[in-house]
Amino acid sequence: MNAPQLKAVQNADAIDIDTVVSIDVARAKDAMSAAPAPSAAAPVKGAFDFVAPAPVPTQEANWGVRYDFNDGCRVTVPQGGQWKVTLRDVEADVTVYEVPITAAAGPVAVSSVKKYFIPFEIEVANENTGEVFRHTMDLKGRNVMVEFPVGTLGDTVGWFPYAVKFARKHQCKLTVVMAKPIIPLFKPMYPEIDFREPAEVNTQDFYATYRVGLFFTDEERNHQPSDFRMVGLHKTAAYILDVDTEEERPLLHIEDDSRPIAERYVVIATQASTQCKYWNNPDGWREVIKYLKSAGYRVICIDQRAAGGQIVFNQIPHGCEDETGNRPLSERARWIKHADFFIGLSSGLSWLAWATGVPVVLISGFTHPTNEFETKFRITNYHACNSCWNDPKVLFDHHDYNWCPRKKGTNQQFECTRLITPEQVKRAIRSIPGFPDQTAPAAPQ
Repeated sequence: MNAPQLKAVQNADAIDIDTVVSIDVARAKDAMSAAPAPSAAAPVKGAFDFVAPAPVPTQEANWGVRYDFNDGCRVTVPQGGQWKVTLRDVEADVTVYEVPITAAAGPVAVSSVKKYFIPFEIEVANENTGEVFRHTMDLKGRNVMVEFPVGTLGDTVGWFPYAVKFARKHQCKLTVVMAKPIIPLFKPMYPEIDFREPAEVNTQDFYATYRVGLFFTDEERNHQPSDFRMVGLHKTAAYILDVDTEEERPLLHIEDDSRPIAERYVVIATQASTQCKYWNNPDGWREVIKYLKSAGYRVICIDQRAAGGQIVFNQIPHGCEDETGNRPLSERARWIKHADFFIGLSSGLSWLAWATGVPVVLISGFTHPTNEFETKFRITNYHACNSCWNDPKVLFDHHDYNWCPRKKGTNQQFECTRLITPEQVKRAIRSIPGFPDQTAPAAPQ
């Protein structure tokens, strides 16, 4: 699970919780006077590192009015005349914005505050002629973009299936934007979807755009209808895209799908992006690896790095086999898929393991179990401090490697996983179907 630099920035033009009017006439005039050339795929600075929407709405209506759904519901009316713009939520049957506009000094731009999926209806009344333009959003057959922030493996693996559901529901022509290294895992399995990295996006192409991320400071719920800390990291995508929340594993393309070794083996991933994600029990990995080897398993570590940390470093555990390195995700998925099971943390490789369908033993204390995918082998010690990540009263600090909001600087720091014992993990392992019964008598030689 990763969440780099996704703190939401509230729109300064907000009038109330539901609507925003951007009446910066000079800015709108400059935008409207420019030719609708393809816009550069530059990230929104200081916001989400997402691709900026086209500067001018991409769809043309009557009288020079333009509209789209690429950053919420956007409408621009040209200079001159009197207008009345109305935005409605069709499903909720509520008018979220209605105001008369005099565009004397230049074009005027109107945009909804809410940026997640809402079935909008636009009505623009030309008060000079008495005519009305009305458009109800319909994504069928339209070019629609769903964008994920780059730099996140687990988040993208968890979110992507909801984009697939979204495309099925609306029968749109879907483009999904994600980090380049992840695209080969999905692209061959979903030929109906256009996969792109951010630099390849032409924002002028799209009728609608939806951005899925972790919006930590979105107190007014402008980018997410429900706080991700309440609904779960992956299920926040379902709420943003308005599809059902049922988990669905993505299909993975594994280029070489052969079994890497003949013997029975277990895959582990022990590294993480911050110390709170590690299994901080000093004897944890060593004892579990000894236990697995005594049960006849080879233990393979597939982390990207053999060591990680700041000041104090977390080394690859003693007794496992080192298959770490900067390798393709497809190769890691191959190792995981053919393993008897996987043991990991609340991190990207655990999500990749979930996608392969193998049993996942997930060790985490700083997240609540609802944060990750369903697994019967989830391990948390509720006698210790736990679930701070899902506590909206505390804010995750991406710049503090040793973030521990409740216990930092005390002898209880990181107790959420330090107090998860090797025996607790062994109990979960023994419950996995097919694990060798070490209490049974040995087979005759």
